[in-house]
Formats: sequence, structure tokens, C-alpha cells
Amino acid sequence: MSDGKVVAIANQKGGVGKSTTAINLGAGLAIQGERVLVVDLDPQGNTSSGLGIDRGAIEQSTYDLLVEDDVSITDILEPTSVRNLHVVPATIELAGAEIELVSMFSREQRLKTTLSEVLDDYDVVLIDCPPSLGLLTINGLTAADEVLIPIQCEYYALEGVSQLTRNISRVKQSINPELEVEGVVLTMFDGRTTLAADVAAQVREHFGETTYKTVIPRTVRLSEAPSYGEPIEAFDPMSRGAIAYRELAREFRRRHGRA
Repeated sequence: MSDGKVVAIANQKGGVGKSTTAINLGAGLAIQGERVLVVDLDPQGNTSSGLGIDRGAIEQSTYDLLVEDDVSITDILEPTSVRNLHVVPATIELAGAEIELVSMFSREQRLKTTLSEVLDDYDVVLIDCPPSLGLLTINGLTAADEVLIPIQCEYYALEGVSQLTRNISRVKQSINPELEVEGVVLTMFDGRTTLAADVAAQVREHFGETTYKTVIPRTVRLSEAPSYGEPIEAFDPMSRGAIAYRELAREFRRRHGRA
């Protein structure tokens, strides 16, 4: 993994575990020695609050980064409670950036340009994209080398994924020829149901080797952790969710020749 491998975590469906994966894969990689930056590109700001950032106290956010020309990413990124893990936080203001970007020059490149300032300082940059295919997500895909797609093990799991892969192809053709799908991670897996096993099999058939072997279980502890502003690794390191995200981080590092 060269310095500053940039990975967009994207799926236009909401509630599939994007923010949970950004928080906990980021923490897992940091604990394993990687220097990690998480960029919160979702106006809901769940990744920011899940990493302990008080959204009410944020003075500048990804909104300022995208719409202002004189704001540096180094002024905005914040440390977290996890060593080696920083976050560029988001607030609800970011929802307005979608409209303001429309009239801007190089509007798809705004995030890529600003990230270039700090790429040498990090091994991995994770971008938590919003659940839509608007200009914010396009900025994320344009800035990224790779896309990680979380897919939840529930009905209609693959619905919309073909649209996402088409959009990734469009961005690849027109703006970012280097962009590849890095992997697909199965989330919210409930081993007690045949549905979850069926969906997992369906996703593995559809995406083949791109699908991660590690599966993220549906657990209460994993859903509780963000309300305490902690990654699962800090909140309950022996829980099934923490073990799964540690293993996902190991698998990610192996794929990139780092473990």
C-alpha cells in the first residue's frame, strides 16, 4: 500500500453499515499500525459523532473544505481517542454543498484537490460517502483509488448495487480512470436466519473474489458503540463486532500487501 491509499465507502442505500464500517475499519487499521484519516462526507455526520466528535462544537467541516477556496484540510482534521486515527468531521451544513457545488469550477475534483495536501501523512484515507449518487458521492469517487461497498444481509440487498457499479464505471470513464472496486463487505449478518446465508451466497456469486471473507455480524454492542462516541474496539474489544472488524482490517491489509 503506497502512502495515502484512498478508499471510498459507498452504497446509495442507507442503513447498510457505511458509517459503522468507516469508524471500525478505520480504528482497526489504526490499531494495527496504519496512519488513518476518515473523511466524513455524509451530512448526517454519524461517522464524526461515532468517533467522539462533538458536532455542536465543530467550527469548520467538510462543507468548508468543499465550498471555500482558502480552507486547508490540516485546519479541519481532528484527532480521535484512537492513536493514529484522525477524522475530517461533517455537519448538516454539508447538505447545502450539494447545491453550491453545481456552479463551481472542477466541482467533482474539490475533495481530491484538498486531500492531496495530506496524502503523504497517511497510509489509508477512508471516505464515508452519503447514501445518494449526487455530487458529494461523486467527489468521494473522484478522490478515491478504490471503492469498498458494504452490503447488508437482508432482503433486496443487491437492489441498487448495479446502479452504483454503473456510476462507478461512469466516474472511471470520465473523471478517474484508476478507480476500481476494492471489495464488497457483508454487514448485519444474522447467522440464525437462512435469509442471511442466502444473501451472502448471492453476493459471493455476484462479486466473486472481490467479496471479503470476513463477515460483520448484526450485534447490539456494535449498534450501541456510536452513541458513546467510540469505535467498537474501544467500547467492547472482546465483542463479536470488534473481533470481526479487527479481522476485516487484517484482511484489508493482506489485500494491500501490508500484513
